Amino acid sequence: MKLPRRGFLRLTAGAAVLPVASHIAWAQDYPSRTVRIVVGSAAGSANDILARLIGQWLSNRLGQPFIIENRPGAATNIATETVVRAPADGYTLLMFAPSSAINATLYNKLNFVFAGDIAPVASLLRQPQIMLVNPSVPARTVSEFIAYAKANPGKINMASSGNGTSVHIAGELFRMMAGVDLVHVPYRGGAQALTDLIAGQVQVMFPVPSSSIEFIRQGTLRPLAVTSATRWDARPDLPTIGEFVPGYEASTWFGIGAPRNTPAKIVEKLNREIKAGLADPTTRSKLDNLGGGVFASSPAEFGAFIAEETEKWGKVVRFAGIKPD
Repeated sequence: MKLPRRGFLRLTAGAAVLPVASHIAWAQDYPSRTVRIVVGSAAGSANDILARLIGQWLSNRLGQPFIIENRPGAATNIATETVVRAPADGYTLLMFAPSSAINATLYNKLNFVFAGDIAPVASLLRQPQIMLVNPSVPARTVSEFIAYAKANPGKINMASSGNGTSVHIAGELFRMMAGVDLVHVPYRGGAQALTDLIAGQVQVMFPVPSSSIEFIRQGTLRPLAVTSATRWDARPDLPTIGEFVPGYEASTWFGIGAPRNTPAKIVEKLNREIKAGLADPTTRSKLDNLGGGVFASSPAEFGAFIAEETEKWGKVVRFAGIKPD
């Protein structure tokens, strides 16, 4: 039977509306079951602590469990691929950090393209790193350190928590922009690197505050500057490296992502609820204890930021010829 033209158009128009209507209803009902946040590092890491903090907030706000699933290994690439391969329904999320932007250039063969396969949901926290030296180094400012390094090319050891980590990459950016010859010494984790920095086996390092602040307070390590674009609220007496090396900036940041094609309404809902958490005084106090500042943005703004970080660190990886462990 042939349908009248008017009836046919009414049916096709109704069919076109159905997917949109169902997605809106789906987003309104979301979440209706447990959501997992995949973390690419072990329990107790900064990523893990932050994921649990935000997960608890979302559980309380949205009435469903947000559980943490630790998938360490391959510099967080295992965790990322787990989320890339998951259904794009908002029930599998990824906690990620600068390593994701660095890995895009560091690894020649990945089974995903981070910027294309992970949809940015919400940025969370941004924290500076600190340029630390062993007290035996005769420098109390960044300018003095640069002069000392240029007078001793290839004789100063720069520690990191591993090839391609944010600690390493911040040091390589400094080496590139300051024009100094430092010898990179990678460790399998920050604890051993700091131990050897204290012992004087290495002379300089760029760790996050949470891992090094007690050593600074005890006077066993000397801070020269912070890596962020602005001074750190917790230690406003410390200058930024950029005050001595114009244009220098490096920071550790954290965010939440989802598989690409996750419905926009779900992404927007998660972004809105996470922003509410970042504005909550109790949650904000806990974030302050992690040594960073709230970093809130829209999904689009966060996506643009990730693209900028990927390009920036790609240049540093290529300049330094960094290879994965």
